[in-house]
Amino acid sequence: MTTSTVASQGGAFMDEELSSQPEVWLRAIAQAQQEHLLPADGKRVAVVGCGTSWFMAQSYAVARESAGRGVTDAFAASEAFLGSARQYDAVVAITRSGTTTEVLDILADLKGKVPTVAVIGDVTSPVRELADAVVELPYADEKSVVQTRFATAALVYLLTSVGVDLDAAVADARTALAAPVTQAFLDAEQFTFLGSGWTVGLAHEAGLKMREAVQAWTESYPAMEYRHGPIAIAAPNRVVWVFGEVPPGLADDVARTGAVLVASDEHPLAELTRVHRIALERARARGLDPDAPRNLSRSVILG
Repeated sequence: MTTSTVASQGGAFMDEELSSQPEVWLRAIAQAQQEHLLPADGKRVAVVGCGTSWFMAQSYAVARESAGRGVTDAFAASEAFLGSARQYDAVVAITRSGTTTEVLDILADLKGKVPTVAVIGDVTSPVRELADAVVELPYADEKSVVQTRFATAALVYLLTSVGVDLDAAVADARTALAAPVTQAFLDAEQFTFLGSGWTVGLAHEAGLKMREAVQAWTESYPAMEYRHGPIAIAAPNRVVWVFGEVPPGLADDVARTGAVLVASDEHPLAELTRVHRIALERARARGLDPDAPRNLSRSVILG
């Protein structure tokens, strides 16, 4: 098979899955409005996940606490501080496959001690037997190794649960996904993604998508941290992409480096779908298949 053929065919699953996000989000919004499975307001909550799910946990944690719903901390499952000294009232675990070792270990350890909720894509997974409550999102599950719609659907569900109105996100995502990918984004040497508040998790997720799908050099930071060192790599043919509000003075600072600044009034979740599309097309242009990226599998299961 030639490189051009691979480039035209690679990522078929990712393509279908990322394109379906607006419709999947509508289902997640409706489901969240009907269910009451997540910890009640005022509860101290820890949210755990691995990889993409960890970044969605970060976004949810900031959004929940900012909405006044209670103290909320996010942890990578492998580094979670969930001992009795922290006194969490509940733990929420996000896992597409429901088979990730670190997440299963946490749920098994907490069984009968702390109430747990799992947000899952694969409803046949073993996590169902460990969590006290399960948010089932089978319509958001994916075949591609590189996650798109499960991660965003889980976050949409979680944001809806704390009162965030996402109508604009759905509308803006439809526009973003229909927009063509410009050659400048296909050719860019490097991307840095920035966020603030709940969008810091989106920035980290955008960077991960480029690394997974494209094997590309990408970085991500809280927006106000960017000028404390990372801006040193900004240069022509490199992109600085901000999710949400651009901090005062940052646009001028980036302009002086010659890098391209991307900032939009569109909803940050919609901007993430735009990054998904760019990552897919950059992978295809390089003859890569993000449905089966190098060194990665759908779930990390440790022996």
